[in-house]
Amino acid sequence: MNLRTFVVTATAAIAAVEADVISHDQVVPFAQPEATTISEKAAVKFKPQIHVTNGCHPYPAVNSAGDTSGGLKPTGAPSGSCKGSGYGSQVYGRSTWYSGRWAIMYSWYFPKDSPSTGLGHRHDWEHVVVWIDNPDVENPTILGVSPSAHSGYSKYVPPSSDTVDGTSVKVNYESHWPINHALDSTSKSGDFQDLIMWDQMTDAARTALENTDFGKYYSIFAELLHYKKERVRGQDTL
Repeated sequence: MNLRTFVVTATAAIAAVEADVISHDQVVPFAQPEATTISEKAAVKFKPQIHVTNGCHPYPAVNSAGDTSGGLKPTGAPSGSCKGSGYGSQVYGRSTWYSGRWAIMYSWYFPKDSPSTGLGHRHDWEHVVVWIDNPDVENPTILGVSPSAHSGYSKYVPPSSDTVDGTSVKVNYESHWPINHALDSTSKSGDFQDLIMWDQMTDAARTALENTDFGKYYSIFAELLHYKKERVRGQDTL
């Protein structure tokens, strides 16, 4: 093992040891940094808005020190103890080229997913993939939208005009009892959160998100890999 590898490995290990699981309402989000790269500018330009029909509002999942949300038990009202963080919320992002299209995956974290008391689970991650033609052109075009729904994705190619506000797609977070929550495209206006991209986060935060067990409900970083694998298997959503 060379010195650089040792330092990186040791730093990640120390960050993992020092990080902690804290109350869901004590996680302070990252402020949205100034976009400087082509991919960051595209991610900000196409940042989606989310409307919450029922259930929890989105919360930050990790802070700059790598402390992660402990979530909530699926008890009480669907929105019980999770109607919004006093510190503000967060939307997480990561982007890449795939099959000749630029995919921007945005992800929200929810402390619980509970259609009604006793149903559902602690922690929920939902995603929407916004597909554009090219981030490095003057006016990129939205080719399609893929909201997450029950371990899969819906697809809208192209999205209906009433589900897009300028360059911002609109998604709705909702549960139809007794089924757990999912995202779908909507004509309803929603809220924006500060966007933090994977490469803009601290090492401690990235390490925490890579190693924290959120159950089978993956964070955006695990889900992005899963999504690619599903596309390779032929289960394309666009």
